[in-house]
Amino acid sequence: MGSNPDDRKPSGFQRADGAGHVSESIIGRISHRHIVGLGRILGRAAYFLDGPHRRIAQRNLQFTHPDWTRGKAENISRRVFQNLGISFLEFLQMATLSREQLLGRLRVVGLENLQTALVCKKGLIIVSAHLGSWETGLLFFCCYIQKPILGVAKKIRFSPLNRWVHRLRTRFGITIVYKKGALPEMRRMLRRGGVIGLLVDQSRRSEGVDVNFFGRRVTATPAAAFLAMRCQSPVLPIFCVRDNNGRLTVVVNPPLEMKRTGDLRSDIQTNTQLITDVVEQAVRKYPDQWFWVHKRWKKYYPELYPEYQARRKRRHQKKGRV
Repeated sequence: MGSNPDDRKPSGFQRADGAGHVSESIIGRISHRHIVGLGRILGRAAYFLDGPHRRIAQRNLQFTHPDWTRGKAENISRRVFQNLGISFLEFLQMATLSREQLLGRLRVVGLENLQTALVCKKGLIIVSAHLGSWETGLLFFCCYIQKPILGVAKKIRFSPLNRWVHRLRTRFGITIVYKKGALPEMRRMLRRGGVIGLLVDQSRRSEGVDVNFFGRRVTATPAAAFLAMRCQSPVLPIFCVRDNNGRLTVVVNPPLEMKRTGDLRSDIQTNTQLITDVVEQAVRKYPDQWFWVHKRWKKYYPELYPEYQARRKRRHQKKGRV
């Protein structure tokens, strides 16, 4: 195993003075059970220290679940932070794991759906969400199918962190492109019979189409629906979630049946809603594992985030705008 180039750590994770090797060695030796425990502690600390994101999570939960009591919304938001703490430590530990170790850490449910979709010669579109341990799920999927995968990500503004995250995401052969101008590259990958992975639960307002999410109006990226229509590629929803003990499972849903009426604009709208509905079903099943700290409804319900609106107004005033 040590001679397999796929199992070697990229040079970007090592330092000549050995400090990088020592830090990796320490986190690499921690069992996943202890990673889960430490992640929960980290998440609890973040919940109490990060007031702005705590308020966003609670407001989002109460907004989308009006039948919940305030106490239930607060309890779920605490668990959201705990999941994020676990996921963060899992992501750090990914730098130390071999392909075999990663494959042995997760189990797959719905394997027959994956096998059916991979038979298609027109590529495969994987849609997922910021749910559970999504970064681990992408790396696992790459190791499992051993086919070319193109992942689409948002570039991190802090360049050193972006480079480190990029190296980690690509260490098993995934190609990462950034959202701006990514569509041509995604089409080329599908036409070569490859796989693309998209997180479809967030969207830039200028690029999205209107859909309903938890009964509320939001924008969603139409990229998956557009590519499915243009390239005739199957769309497969996959989510990496954890059980109460922290163990991870990759859940592969059946391929989505895209609606094709001949009206491309209407079909993109309909199919984007179809994809959004599948994401909502997964989030409803695992509400404590979704990224509720995101201002998901700010375009149409800005009153949910008054602090954000106040900052935005001050920025506009500084620029001489009303």
